[in-house]
Amino acid sequence: MSEYNHNSFEPKWQKYWQENNIYKVDIDKSKPKYYALDMFPYPSGAGLHVGHPMGYIASDIVSRFKRLKGFNVLHPMGFDSFGLPAEQYAIETGQHPAITTEANIKTFKGQMNKIGFSFDWSREVQTSSPEYYKWTQWIFEQLFNAWYDKDANKAKDIKELIAQFEANGSAGINAEKDDNATDFTAEEWKNFSEAEKATILLQYRLTFLSEAMVNWCPALGTVLANDEVKDGVSERGSHPVERKKMKQWMMRITAYADRLLGNLDGLNWSDALKEMQRNWIGKSIGCELDFKVAEKDITLTAFTTRVDTIFGVSYVVIAPEHELVAELTTDNQKAAVEEYVETAKNRSERDRQSDVKTVSGVFTGSHVINPITGEEVPLWIADYVLSGYGTGVVMAVPSSDDRDFRFAEKFDLPIIRVIEGTEDMENPTEVKRGKMINSGFLNGLGTDEAIRVAIDKALELGVGKQKVNFRIRDAVFSRQRYWGEPVPVYFDENDNPQLVPDNQLPLNLPEVENYLPTEDGDPPLGNAKDWKFDNKFGYELTTMPGWAGSSWYFLRYMDPQNKEAFVSKEAAEYWNQVDLYVGGTEHATGHLLYSRFWNMFLYDMGFISHEEPFKRIVNQGMIQGRSNFVYRVKGTNQFVSYGLRKDYDVQELYVDVNIVTNDELDTEAFKKWRPDYANAEFILEDGKYMCGSVVEKMSKSKYNVVNPDVVIEKYGADTLRLYEMFLGPIEQSKPWSMQGIDGVWKFLRKLWRLFYTDEGKLIVVDGKATDAELKILHKTIKKAGEDMESLSLNTTVPAFMVCVNELAAAKCHKKEVLEQLLIIVSPFAPHIAEELWQDALGNTASIVTESFPEFNPALLVEASHTYPVSINGKMRVKLDLPMDISQEDAKAAVFANEIVQKWVEDKPIKKFIFVPKRIVNIVV
Repeated sequence: MSEYNHNSFEPKWQKYWQENNIYKVDIDKSKPKYYALDMFPYPSGAGLHVGHPMGYIASDIVSRFKRLKGFNVLHPMGFDSFGLPAEQYAIETGQHPAITTEANIKTFKGQMNKIGFSFDWSREVQTSSPEYYKWTQWIFEQLFNAWYDKDANKAKDIKELIAQFEANGSAGINAEKDDNATDFTAEEWKNFSEAEKATILLQYRLTFLSEAMVNWCPALGTVLANDEVKDGVSERGSHPVERKKMKQWMMRITAYADRLLGNLDGLNWSDALKEMQRNWIGKSIGCELDFKVAEKDITLTAFTTRVDTIFGVSYVVIAPEHELVAELTTDNQKAAVEEYVETAKNRSERDRQSDVKTVSGVFTGSHVINPITGEEVPLWIADYVLSGYGTGVVMAVPSSDDRDFRFAEKFDLPIIRVIEGTEDMENPTEVKRGKMINSGFLNGLGTDEAIRVAIDKALELGVGKQKVNFRIRDAVFSRQRYWGEPVPVYFDENDNPQLVPDNQLPLNLPEVENYLPTEDGDPPLGNAKDWKFDNKFGYELTTMPGWAGSSWYFLRYMDPQNKEAFVSKEAAEYWNQVDLYVGGTEHATGHLLYSRFWNMFLYDMGFISHEEPFKRIVNQGMIQGRSNFVYRVKGTNQFVSYGLRKDYDVQELYVDVNIVTNDELDTEAFKKWRPDYANAEFILEDGKYMCGSVVEKMSKSKYNVVNPDVVIEKYGADTLRLYEMFLGPIEQSKPWSMQGIDGVWKFLRKLWRLFYTDEGKLIVVDGKATDAELKILHKTIKKAGEDMESLSLNTTVPAFMVCVNELAAAKCHKKEVLEQLLIIVSPFAPHIAEELWQDALGNTASIVTESFPEFNPALLVEASHTYPVSINGKMRVKLDLPMDISQEDAKAAVFANEIVQKWVEDKPIKKFIFVPKRIVNIVV
């Protein structure tokens, strides 16, 4: 082959790898295992753009490197194939979501294979496949049949709880349960009806039915998770979302809050990612205080972590959805309260928690009594208080809390300054709208001691108790959708939920003619005809959320064909934790928390042997788009080049970046791009039409989405792989630009020319490598190995370039060097490596089966050091002297040099300074 032509061999090797099952992996206990995982994609109709493969390329490089290092590597791929987009498309077109999903998966797999990923496709999973969601349903049933024993700090079989109820009733059971869980004796339990027992058990089960405030999106006809709502609208489609109380299936993730928090310290995750989870879990140790409502037989309980600030309380706030809002609102405030509550309830909890800069609220008209001071303070409603966190009641202390202060400022409420001792009150400092109050029994105490004393005082007075709270909520598990896993539950004659028997799983998704909710308001599954358990009991009509299937898929990859279990114990023990998980930070408080929760549960129940699923997580940054602009002269079909645009009255328009190269527009392609531009005229600069540009998120509306297929067609998959790593550190976001891709492509051509002449003649020889050639090679072996271990992949590509340039300059075409060079390059550029390995070097087995070369440090030991020789302070010459030369030998060598002799002549030597491995200085 005369020159590097990726199109002539890349498809060949992709076919070879597939037909020969090169990447298929089985349990092999003779080798150490390595499990590299990517967050699997939702297969959208748009396919991949160049930003998507970045994380996949990084994990693929590491996977290939680990294989070369002797590891048995599990590197699977699948598809998170349930989801709202396919359902919305079905509503619009009537086409079944399974059909569009299958087509989208085919597109994704085709694109992935073109990039040369080393996935073991025999382990592919699709969450929408009945063979897969059978086990998602099975895990749901295990959660339904479990409770959490706080004393043992683990989940247990519900049968153990029932046995305790039968023996002792609810006494002595320390369980995670509903706040309003029923107390009863063993005798009472025995006398309960089956329906009553079922209701009580729901108060303890790890998945349960409950009335819950949810994010209801009428336009999408479904409940959304907090992370699917932004600024009061759905992230998908930007439809209005309202807060609504509905009967929902819930997951008691709060049972695991302490473990989810505590285990973070031992994980090899970034500090930023850990902090996001810590904040979401939000553990607070504090006190619950009772505030009696003045002139009403109602007591409100507020949770606070700073009970010592009780003297500074100037108002109390309740959440807009608090169940007592109506009773606490006076007649003259009723209209204002109702208006505010209607507005506030439609903001998601996520927005309300994160919106720290603005405050809003309304006065109820009622007052409450400070339990310590006995003073009355006004009772307000504000949406920064959440009903699900603490008690939905907050004691506000404007003098020590920023948001309370801004609220007090806005509504002209008192700001109390707490002082120590009556003598300070005689010389008060001015406080705006405020007053002074003595801190009483807390005088002179530090914060920690004051908190302890204040809690003791509250306990003594019977107005409070110590309490640990978490911000994390039990997870809503119901979705009013069609395209999701059916919940394996039917309702008996008493309307109590019962599980579909294991031997009848999967409960398949039924066919429906209409993917919208029914006329009665039931979810889309209500449209299914004759869909009943045992032909008489109605099934649950909601489906599982998107996170259900993605919360355990990494376990199914270990044993995907198993029909008897979701994973065998042998496979789970061998593959164990995911060693490297690559994905985006957007899943930090959703998928990653739910996955850890389900993994911990399965560990508690003895199904797997590892508590945490992901040993190391790397969050790849986003590849941003480089948008281009053309400038149309207003009222014409003329387009003026970027440098001339200020001379005309122009309109800036986005243009497809795929017809722009280095900001130069292909004007003929532009005319063909859109019919209305067919007759476009161009005002050029220096014979070219230059576009404007800006870096921003890739989006179809900005025409800045770059299809990897287009890049691969022009430059090749190896170029794409190398270039995406070359752009910058994997964790950082960076702009996509075609301006640098040429350099990477030229590097591959230079690599090719180490093997072939321009005329296609093979020039590889069998001669022994020189020390200089081996030094070039081993310097690169060391650098590449260290970089791939640490995922510093952007610095490896320049090291390859330097190596190839130096070997070319040395005219090194020796097989001894080139074989090892191909092995270390192969994780980044597998196609050219395989082509040269087999076709140029004559090897018959795949390069994938080779071993990564061992770095020889002795080859990098410098034999000599270059010394600058200064005479009377001016550097006159540089000399290469042996590394271990003595001062006497160095002196002799220096004075034997002709240039030194010229400057010294016959002058007397006043000083000869020799600093080993640094300098020589002569004073004459």
